[in-house]
Amino acid sequence: MEIIETVGSMKARIAAWKAEGLTVGLVPTMGSLHAGHESLMDAARAACDRVVVSVFVNPLQFGPDEDFDAYPRDIDRDGAICDAHGVDAVFHPTAEEMYLPAHNTYVVMETLTDALCGASRPGHFRGVCTVVTKLFNIVQPDRAFFGQKDAQQLAIIKRMVADLNMNVAVVGCPIVREEDGLAKSSRNAYLSPEERQAALVLSRAIRAGEAAVAAGERDGAALRALMAAIVEAEPLARIDYIEVVDGATMQPTDRIGASALIAMAVYIGSTRLIDNFLYEEEE
Repeated sequence: MEIIETVGSMKARIAAWKAEGLTVGLVPTMGSLHAGHESLMDAARAACDRVVVSVFVNPLQFGPDEDFDAYPRDIDRDGAICDAHGVDAVFHPTAEEMYLPAHNTYVVMETLTDALCGASRPGHFRGVCTVVTKLFNIVQPDRAFFGQKDAQQLAIIKRMVADLNMNVAVVGCPIVREEDGLAKSSRNAYLSPEERQAALVLSRAIRAGEAAVAAGERDGAALRALMAAIVEAEPLARIDYIEVVDGATMQPTDRIGASALIAMAVYIGSTRLIDNFLYEEEE
């Protein structure tokens, strides 16, 4: 495995692979890798001839008061994890390598980005769409692998690929959880032992929501109230949002239809965590 730090070198490596007729899988990450990322690498390894993992903490998707400076960075640890999972190359550019000094071009999407995390983090998805477009242009993957934990991001990237006729298949992979139910996240490392225990309120609310929907609940307000009551019972938790949205448009809905995303963002202390589940009506 090699760690590649420049756009030119990454493009050259891709060109050589493509000349051999090899397929390429991309796993975009911001590093601080965990079992969720590892599941994406394994999926890419099973589906593609060559696997690239990008490790890049993208400044464009952080707001001015967010944790860009504090976000954990350890390329030696991340590289070792990638190597253990059969990754062929880690693309690890600097911000200066990814964005020219006069960078002035951004990818902006309407509608899907204005709810959920988009409402709480203005400009976040402009940064996501821009960096993912750049990564797709640099790596030219046949398939790109994203986790379902970031469900809104996954929906946005799928729409962006369709709208812009990008020649890449976007593959969504299931949420990976700790044994006690907490969704794997790089930000879990911020939690104190007491906060780590309190964070289990997210998965408890998710399980209660799933059970209610399985039992026939279709009223969005009732489902939100059920889940909110569980979270609000935890003193260290503060709700950013709990929403029921249409699975295609990401817009809030009062009624769970054929496809819905039930998503939440909750602060545990100062750490913002997300979780969700999907409902798809059986045909």
